[in-house]
Amino acid sequence: MQHFYFDHNATTPVAPQVLHHFKDTLAEVYGNASSIHHFGQLAKERLELARRRIAAFLGTPSKDIVKEIVFVSGGTEADNLAVLGAVRAASGSSKHVITSAIEHPAVLNTCAQLEREGVAVTYLAVSTSGVVDPDDVRDALRRDTVLVSIMHANNELGTIQPLREIAAIAHEAEAVMHSDGVQAAGRIPINVDELGVDLYSISAHKFYGPKGVGALYVRKGTGIEPLLFGGHHERDRRAGTENVPGCSAMGVAAYRLTQYDPAADLSPLRDRLERAILSRVPAAHVNCGDSPRLPNTTNLRFDYIEGEPLVIALDLRGFAVSSGSACSSGAVEPSHVLRAVGLTDQQARSSVRISLGQSNNIEQVDALADAIVDSVNHLRRISPEAHAYA
Repeated sequence: MQHFYFDHNATTPVAPQVLHHFKDTLAEVYGNASSIHHFGQLAKERLELARRRIAAFLGTPSKDIVKEIVFVSGGTEADNLAVLGAVRAASGSSKHVITSAIEHPAVLNTCAQLEREGVAVTYLAVSTSGVVDPDDVRDALRRDTVLVSIMHANNELGTIQPLREIAAIAHEAEAVMHSDGVQAAGRIPINVDELGVDLYSISAHKFYGPKGVGALYVRKGTGIEPLLFGGHHERDRRAGTENVPGCSAMGVAAYRLTQYDPAADLSPLRDRLERAILSRVPAAHVNCGDSPRLPNTTNLRFDYIEGEPLVIALDLRGFAVSSGSACSSGAVEPSHVLRAVGLTDQQARSSVRISLGQSNNIEQVDALADAIVDSVNHLRRISPEAHAYA
């Protein structure tokens, strides 16, 4: 049986040329990038080339932005460094942070840590659109607001946030603007100057690079306190010997996407999938389907069944998707994102996320639609809830 992958928002396969470059660097460029001898300088060259490629990937490949790319271990560390680092670097005895209720746990749990340290945090609600209202950001501002952290695109719904407007509002109050761009990178064009963000997090494994490496863009003049202490790596912002093979491979992954338009390739496939399902499955819905979304992402809800059994049924048919719930401490909890946009616990549990990537094609999309139709019909036949509403 063939298996087809439709869970690219969780992680992407490593692109063949990225894997080749990673293996070559791991085997041949083994020097420490901080060493001044030949082997160290070869490693430094790879590292700085990757930094330039990441800078171009983020839209403004100037000399300054090259100095503003900090390599880290992934999106979670990038978010932690941005949020904790910016707040701890801010002056004043009273500090306030604004974020949203639909952020990734890498931001939400970091903000919870700040609250334990005495920092006030406002968690903005979102409407059924799944989009943060810039006016809500303005209304939440306080004299002691030091940071606004709003993701660029939501990992579950794909909804794209109005970052440019939010960043302008944050800067009016002289607050630092951070965005978790982990899901946006490689799926929509990014230009950090046009967006106006001061801090921007990305992770290589979301755009066909290896796991365990990411980057934080830090606009020149933005103060952040380091989380790690040791040597003077990454201009004193992230101590520890750099992961040269991972960083170099991340640079290749970014470079190969600078000429790729996901909207042109993936939006038609996503829309085709949604039309095929909605036209054949009654009581099916696209969560936040009318909002601006990533071109590869759809979050579908099927009344009267639960998403987890549907994910399992599709896996048995050879299709990998994800559910709208997360397993925590042995209990399946409804997605905090789906609850934040107004879904009931049952509706959240009835949702699945499908995220397309470069390997998907029309034949796979049509086969997935058929599998979903058959699986939903089967699960509804055996569902007591479906019988009650029949």
